[in-house]
Amino acid sequence: MPADISIAGSPTAVDKESNGAREGKLTSLPILLLNVHEHCNCRCVMCDIWQRKDGRELDLEDFARHRESLLQLGVRNVVLTGGEPLLHRNFEVLCDFLKECNIVVTLLTTGLLISKHAAAIARGVDEIIVSLDGPEDVHDQVRRVKGAYRLIGDGVRAVKQIGTGLPVHGRCTVQKANHRLLRKTVAAAQALSLDSISFLAADAASQAFNRELVWPGQRQSQIMLTHQEVEALEEETAALVREYALEIRTRYVRESEAKLKRITRRFREHLGELSPIAPLCNAPWVSAVLEVDGSVRPCFFHKKIGDVGGETLEQVVNGQEARNFRTSLKVSENAICQRCVCSLNYERTPEPGPQPRAQRT
Repeated sequence: MPADISIAGSPTAVDKESNGAREGKLTSLPILLLNVHEHCNCRCVMCDIWQRKDGRELDLEDFARHRESLLQLGVRNVVLTGGEPLLHRNFEVLCDFLKECNIVVTLLTTGLLISKHAAAIARGVDEIIVSLDGPEDVHDQVRRVKGAYRLIGDGVRAVKQIGTGLPVHGRCTVQKANHRLLRKTVAAAQALSLDSISFLAADAASQAFNRELVWPGQRQSQIMLTHQEVEALEEETAALVREYALEIRTRYVRESEAKLKRITRRFREHLGELSPIAPLCNAPWVSAVLEVDGSVRPCFFHKKIGDVGGETLEQVVNGQEARNFRTSLKVSENAICQRCVCSLNYERTPEPGPQPRAQRT
């Protein structure tokens, strides 16, 4: 469940030299994306994660042996993803462990189980990012779960009633089912009392999200836009910019006008109308993805660069395969990067960075 994960830094020009890029070695790893559970409780049309059969979850005892790596690499943010992280039987124990390491915890979730786990979330999570695909009827249709939108509302109310000030943000994947509904999606986010809403283009060109192969054309056409639909998206984007100018200016809508227009560009690139252009991204130099099976990736889209079976996280991210990948990667020229829909452009700051919410004064 990817997102625009600029959670602990600000967008900036890619800076790799300051993180040992010359030799491909990382001196720090600010962000770790942690696959907590392989199953999902939605059946989204734009994703195949829900088709996984094993339903494995993160082995907490095995993960705990990476404590020294987390501290040595200076991990500041852990993003809990999946599948659905809240399906993990010991979710609260995982959050406790991360808090002991003084790590900021971001939860990426479908939102269906927030209400059920509200107390544990309020105690152990610093930020929630919930998927929102449009107004109620469209969201439920995309998720293929009756009452999914209502459950998000129940969950948001539950965590906010606890009174911890926990921020809950929305994230919408733009695709065929909702491309004419950006404004209604913002209104839906406001109706749910979300603290912000962000948008990104659907991905159909990668092998991420449990795709053994890139989707065939017929499957891609279920979520990608036609020429006429791209024009409709351009009109909807223009209307969103006009009618929600204040929300864009105050960043309730997280994207600027320019970034919103880039979403339309992604669909035109998919249609072959424009050549794909890689976004600014330094994800492989500031983050890693740790899968349930121990695989480590530089991001959601690139192939694994190692495995923590028998090794520590620090040994893997600074292993020869990982270092070779980073030293050879040219983001602007890489075909996978050129088609990326959710890049990370993280700015390192001299300060220690945001503290877990429970420890803020």
